[in-house]
Amino acid sequence: MQDEYDDRPEFVTTEAVVQAYKASEPIFSGLLAEIRELSKKKPEATMSPGKVKIINRVLADLLAFLKDQPQGKYLEELDDKSLPQVSDALLVMVQFKTALSSFASRHRRSDVYGSSAYWVTEEHLQAEAEEYSEDEDEDYSDEADT
Repeated sequence: MQDEYDDRPEFVTTEAVVQAYKASEPIFSGLLAEIRELSKKKPEATMSPGKVKIINRVLADLLAFLKDQPQGKYLEELDDKSLPQVSDALLVMVQFKTALSSFASRHRRSDVYGSSAYWVTEEHLQAEAEEYSEDEDEDYSDEADT
């Protein structure tokens, strides 16, 4: 729980995690769209080992940062030993999509004017603190000049 005097946001990530998100999410979304289409045609079909391997590589990248999130305990890669049906793979992937959406909504904020969004990262908070500190120093130097 946050201290009432602590201005630090509850959910903070790092620039490295944001970069992993930005690199993985579009690829994942493309795979999800393909599996959705395949599920409409053949939901009971067993997935090939190659498809499972491709999907699991992306899921592993996502798990690297989603496992520590509140929904992380529900996420796991596809079982490559007993190959899943397309509909089962879709279910797993939808869980990841939901976790990705939650991650973004927890770690992104809009600026004061609502015109642009930014990620709440350690690096962003550090830059803000340094900027605030510089502004405070300028205010004190202005007062000393008068």
